[in-house]
Amino acid sequence: MKDKEEKRSFNKNRKSDSESPKRKFESDKPGRRAISTDDREGKRKFEGEKARKFDRERKFDGERKRRFDGEKERKFDGERKRTRRDVTAESEILSDIISKRKQEGRPSPRKRKVLSLEYEEQYLPIRLNKYIANAGVCSRREADVLIQTGAVTVNGVVVTELGTKVLPTDEVRFGDRILQREKPVYLLLNKPKDYITTMEDDRDRKHVMQLVRGACKERIYPVGRLDRNTTGLLLFTNDGELTKKLTHPKHGVQKTYFVELNKNLSFADFEQIIEGIELEDGVVKVDEISYVNDNKREIGITIHSGRNRIVRRIFEHLGYEVVKLDRVVFAGLTKKDLPRGKWRWLTEAEINILKMTIK
Repeated sequence: MKDKEEKRSFNKNRKSDSESPKRKFESDKPGRRAISTDDREGKRKFEGEKARKFDRERKFDGERKRRFDGEKERKFDGERKRTRRDVTAESEILSDIISKRKQEGRPSPRKRKVLSLEYEEQYLPIRLNKYIANAGVCSRREADVLIQTGAVTVNGVVVTELGTKVLPTDEVRFGDRILQREKPVYLLLNKPKDYITTMEDDRDRKHVMQLVRGACKERIYPVGRLDRNTTGLLLFTNDGELTKKLTHPKHGVQKTYFVELNKNLSFADFEQIIEGIELEDGVVKVDEISYVNDNKREIGITIHSGRNRIVRRIFEHLGYEVVKLDRVVFAGLTKKDLPRGKWRWLTEAEINILKMTIK
């Protein structure tokens, strides 16, 4: 009972919360300051810039990481590609295959090279008589005689067997002279009148070699012949094989001439020439014949016969005199832009056409 009374008296004497002193830590706590609107906007702006800067840094780090990973991956792929093939092992395997084929007598499979005529003439073995002819000593037939008589040596050894082949590196001698395989050259001359077609003349007459003297260091010679009073195209070369084809009648190389007669060619004689003319060495037929500009004294005639003075003999057989004879086309070559008495080199295209058309 006594305890209850004491408790009531204590509660009665207790002061209210407003009147009672505050605790020490609560009284010492500073009061909260009011935040203005400007401060809030500045804080948001700062936080926004900070967030954007963080995003840029994260984006930069991401790109740098992807670039690094890509370079690392490409480097790894390159190393993987480089180390994929073992070249040493492959070469050993191929060497074993080749050695086994050689032991078995089987040749290694090689792709056949398509060689040009110029390559074969300059780098592959050729017959000795052709080598001598290309060196400008003589013709092939004459070279065979030199070989059989023992006048030619190859690498210091006398060779008398026909058909012997030599390489460009071989030393071929004729007497004391070392022969060299010459490069083929081709020259076209528009021959003037009063020049004979020969290499030299004992009677000191004018000859065609005087017109091309000094043109080249190779020994060239005319292909075929033109009479002293005949003008026109004349080919010079040191290519013996081509010369043989151009001059042999079986190859049918065509030549076109401009002919001027002393009188008009009658129609009957014109027809007779087309049908064929019987001469002392056989019948000759022309390939083409026509009047030039409706002038019956001027004739254009194409022929492939290689007989001596054949065009003049045709008209002389019929009672005509040839006043002028000019060869204007030879084996497809023309004298366009080539003045009388001048010469020029054949172009590469003309040489190729010349070789392809003659079979």
